[in-house]
Amino acid sequence: MNERRARELVAGERSRVEAALAGLNSEIHDEGSLQRQQTGEYEDAGSALGTESITVALAADLREQLIAVGRAEERIALGTYGRSVDSGASIPDDRLEAEPLAERTVEEQRLYEQRGPK
Repeated sequence: MNERRARELVAGERSRVEAALAGLNSEIHDEGSLQRQQTGEYEDAGSALGTESITVALAADLREQLIAVGRAEERIALGTYGRSVDSGASIPDDRLEAEPLAERTVEEQRLYEQRGPK
């Protein structure tokens, strides 16, 4: 994959993640602490707590994705984007088009997920 296309894909991911994170952060801020919102209805409080927990988890996941964007940008700068971080094998362009932040080939990713991080 050429560097221009790699930059486009990763920049698109950065924009998507930052926009989603900004939306969630705004939602978390607008909702405020559940302790301030208690109305006395236990069912509503539990539902709100579940929703807030999901929102916080989604925001944490987006922050992790933003870190992955940074790693991809670093690989572009180093000229190693499109190469597996484990073996150096070429990651197919089709995979990078579908998953611009991919760090491994499909098979290496499968093995990584099975064994966990080193």
